[in-house]
Amino acid sequence: MTQSVVGTGAEGMNASGSGRLIAWLAALCLALASSGCLLTKDLPDPALDIPTGYKAAGAKNPLDAPPKLDWWRGFRSAELTMLMEEAQTVNLDIAAATARFKQADAQARVTGAALLPSLQGNGSETYSRTSGSSASGLTNGGREVVNYSASLSASYELDFWGKNRDAAQAAEETAVADRFDRDVVALTALTSVANAYFQVLAAQDRLRTAQRNIASATSILDAIKQRFSAGTGTDLDVAQQESVLATQRALVPPLRQTLQQNINALAILVSRPPESLRVTGGSMNQIVPPRVTPGLPSELLTQRPDIRRQEAQLASATANVGSARAQFFPSIQLTGQGGYQSSSLVSLFQPHAAFFSMVGSLTQPIFDGGRILGNFELTQAKQDELLQTYRKTVVQSFADVDNALTSIRETTNKLRLQREVLAASRRAFQLSEQQLRAGTADIVTVLNTQLTLFQAEDAMWQAQLARLLAIVSLYQALGGGWEPRMERPVDAL
Repeated sequence: MTQSVVGTGAEGMNASGSGRLIAWLAALCLALASSGCLLTKDLPDPALDIPTGYKAAGAKNPLDAPPKLDWWRGFRSAELTMLMEEAQTVNLDIAAATARFKQADAQARVTGAALLPSLQGNGSETYSRTSGSSASGLTNGGREVVNYSASLSASYELDFWGKNRDAAQAAEETAVADRFDRDVVALTALTSVANAYFQVLAAQDRLRTAQRNIASATSILDAIKQRFSAGTGTDLDVAQQESVLATQRALVPPLRQTLQQNINALAILVSRPPESLRVTGGSMNQIVPPRVTPGLPSELLTQRPDIRRQEAQLASATANVGSARAQFFPSIQLTGQGGYQSSSLVSLFQPHAAFFSMVGSLTQPIFDGGRILGNFELTQAKQDELLQTYRKTVVQSFADVDNALTSIRETTNKLRLQREVLAASRRAFQLSEQQLRAGTADIVTVLNTQLTLFQAEDAMWQAQLARLLAIVSLYQALGGGWEPRMERPVDAL
């Protein structure tokens, strides 16, 4: 009967222990499930209004393809292509950005190490000697003790609440953001190369035009001096034409300065001293502007690296919110140690010298002066800031594309109209010059048509440059490039 009671009690104890275990596991599963629901609520809703098309693009061509990266080849300039390829490999800003995302990769590995157990090996030799004097004053010679030990120790934090997992995810998303930041830097560098190169071509074209205008003004001055010598002209006529000639000569130094400054800018972009970079250049008439095909606005969300960077930063902030919330829950740590310990080195690894210990600990924050709560609210505020920044970046990207498309359309119209102005100005000047040499022209008419032609020629080059820069700005706004469709080259002057 006693044995029966004892047996019943043992079974009851086992049943009670099993019940407690099941209840504990159920509570753990419930906590984990609740934690997952909370993390789902951390995901922000960007509430973006994606337009179906660009306002400045008109009807979309179904054949239009999203931008490609090697957009510069569409301009059909071998020198520009060479500079672009060199900048991609040696530009110092790109190299620094690459080093930053390598740092982020290493930091992600450091943060992710908390998800794995740590294991350490230990070995020691301890020598000790006790005193040879006893309390009674007798001398016993003392005692010497030598201990040898070799052991392994391990520790692991059970990540029930996802604190370490979310921290690792945040670090990984930061590394992704730094990769897209490198793409932003590369995009800026390449567009800077294109802009500087087109500025070089424009300066060369304007310099050649200025030299032709100086020669033309000199020829007109000679004709006016001949009229003055023949008594059909005045000192005022000569002085006015000398003023025109001096004005044209004064335009040359600033153009040369602009040319050299842009060559130096190209040298910096390809990481060379200016003395070692030779830019041949040529003329903007040799450039073939590609036809722009911007694609759909929704494609910007994957094409633009700054948008992708903001997405990754927002994802990192969201993971940080989950990690900060997990700090409210208990921290469970498992540690263990095992090895051998002996006073004799030869018997160190004998079975009787083995030892081990295992410890499980749970730490629950109770009062910390609001540190955990403050950190949680801080991460939430950072997440909200990045959400608003992400939304602004997306909205700004649509505006950038529309502005670039508008700029291309209007600069193309300006270029067409400026060609008409140039043609009419050139004809008017040719007629006035013929009349001047025939002795029938009014000098005021000659001066006016001359100045109008000079200004029209220079404005023509500036309009052509503005159109090229507008195309480059659209490439930058699209975050890549486009499938080029060729147009005919601009007619030579």
